[in-house]
Amino acid sequence: MPAERTREHTVPVAAARRRRLRADRARQLADLLRHQVLAGGFPGGVLPLEDTLAAEFGAGRNTVRQALDLLRVERLVERRPGVGTVVVCEKFPHGLNRLQGLAETLHEHGEVTNEVRTAGPVRAPAPVAGRLGLPEHADVLYIERLRRLNGLPLSLDLTYVPLDIGAGLLDRDLEHTDVFALLEQVTGQRLGRAEITLEAVTADAHSAAVLQAPRGSAVLMLERLSHLADGRPVDLEFIRFRGDRITMSGLLHRSL
Repeated sequence: MPAERTREHTVPVAAARRRRLRADRARQLADLLRHQVLAGGFPGGVLPLEDTLAAEFGAGRNTVRQALDLLRVERLVERRPGVGTVVVCEKFPHGLNRLQGLAETLHEHGEVTNEVRTAGPVRAPAPVAGRLGLPEHADVLYIERLRRLNGLPLSLDLTYVPLDIGAGLLDRDLEHTDVFALLEQVTGQRLGRAEITLEAVTADAHSAAVLQAPRGSAVLMLERLSHLADGRPVDLEFIRFRGDRITMSGLLHRSL
């Protein structure tokens, strides 16, 4: 009897292990395919047949199907009768190597426009004043913009600028010009450096509605504090990107 019970337990455990290994392989394959999808590696936006992918990557058809299902959940591809699996979502590359505005970063991919939802002086919340090196309760210029690429909502930007500089932005073209470019015009200085933090957060109801994204979906939150060339902190931004329309990339060097 103990031996029979051992065999009875062994069969479900072995089956669960096989399912886990298949799921692991499916995730690995999805990562490889995702890179090719985002890099435009499939001519005409059509992926090879499942048998072809299985042979190319040395995977079983079930593993290939699970990998494609993962990409479908991410809304990168979809299955179309008579055609196969096709790319349906284009993500745009946002480089992290240089301090640039969004229009500068994505100029090769189309026109970036800004819907200025709010622009005016406000009393700085304590964390904002501290990050910008301002006295407690100092006024700052607050700007909220919905940024579109070729008409598609891409990011919601919340920006805080010291008012002695920000006042000069109010009569500038905030709808068609990056704030970075305007800051350099107003101050007569180049921007020097920025500290950034990037993380995934859940879209709140307001952000989801403005970005036309499903409520509760994940968005990429980029927090950035930019400094002028003389070191003064001048621009604190909280930027929510639609994660299904942007990729972040950079070139890193290992320090010695």
